[in-house]
Formats: sequence, C-alpha cells, structure tokens
Amino acid sequence: GDIIMENKRTKTWATIVYSESAPPNWIEILKEQHIPAFVSPKHDKDLTDDGTLKKEHYHVMLLFEGLKSVEQAKEVFEKIGGVGVELVNCTRAYARYLCHLDNPDKVQYDANEVISIAGADYTEMLNTSPNTYTIIAEIIEYCQQNDIDSYAYILLYAKNNRSDWFKVLCDSGTLLIVQFLKSKHWEEHRDDKYNRYSPLQKTDSLPMEE
Repeated sequence: GDIIMENKRTKTWATIVYSESAPPNWIEILKEQHIPAFVSPKHDKDLTDDGTLKKEHYHVMLLFEGLKSVEQAKEVFEKIGGVGVELVNCTRAYARYLCHLDNPDKVQYDANEVISIAGADYTEMLNTSPNTYTIIAEIIEYCQQNDIDSYAYILLYAKNNRSDWFKVLCDSGTLLIVQFLKSKHWEEHRDDKYNRYSPLQKTDSLPMEE
C-alpha cells in the first residue's frame, strides 16, 4: 500500500462505485452506516482521453466528524463495493466535482441528483462561497503538497480544474502567490534547506489538529 497514505488521517474520503459490480442495494447499505455522505449523480456520459465511454459509476464522499485513517474509510467503502480510497484535500472542491461544476470541459451533471446522507447538506455545501483568504490558503496548501513552484503551472491548473481558484488569481491573488512561489523556490534551494524548523516543510509533517 501507499505508506504515506497509511499514516494520513483526514475527515473526508472518497471512492468510486461501479454499477455493474456493487451490491444492488449499496445506497441503502451506505445509509445504514449513519455517516454523513454524498453520492454523485450516475456518471454515465464520462469519456476517457481517447473518447471512449467510461464504465457507468458513482463518486461517493464520506464526511466523518473526526479524523479517520485510510483503514477506517476502507471498512465502509468495502461494504458498498467501492473501488479505491481517495484522500480528499478540499471537501468543498470535491463536493463540486461530483457534478463537475468547476470542470467546464467535462460533462455537467445535475446537482439536484446528488444524494445527501445522514445530515450532510449538498445545497448548503454549494452555497457556501469561501472568501478569498480560504481560497489562497487552499492554493498554498496544494503547492506545498505537490511540490509546485511554477506560477504558470498553478494558473493553468486553476483555469482547467478550479474556476474558483482561477477567479481569485485573476482578481487579487496573483501577486501574493507569485511571491510565495518565488520565495518557496529560493528557500528550497538554499544550502541549509534541510533546516527542519523551516515553515516550508510540507504541512503534513506538522502536528495534526485534533
């Protein structure tokens, strides 16, 4: 397994459920777990890069109250025939991804068809518009986790995948992110870059908040 993944704990985990291989009553089984969750509309129009139709599937997100390990998420996903376990870095973004809301180049699915389970509220999640500071924090976190120091890369990534990030970068966030990436690059290429007290250590090496 992925060693890094095994040590990570987060509140939000996702999986894919294929219609052909899941138990016929998998949504009922999921409801019986009493864990807040979202089930995407049936993805039956998605294409692969070469234009063939992907197998019909659903995306499922679990929104635990506290931090959970990959094993704890897997335990639930196995009951419903979920394939794979994905650690979700940004709950709001993944929730929007259930219908491809920030991916204009992909098939758009109807947000009204998302199933909200055990108190999770999809409409509320969509209507919570994060402020600029939250989005800038998300961008910084993404650059840290993925070792990005190219502004062009993050701008193109945002343009293609995250329309909310793209707006902030266009409106006001660019100067700050450019300076952050420059400085991050400089810090990482100093002779004493292995100073373990540097705040630029990847965030997952810091103590986790409970």
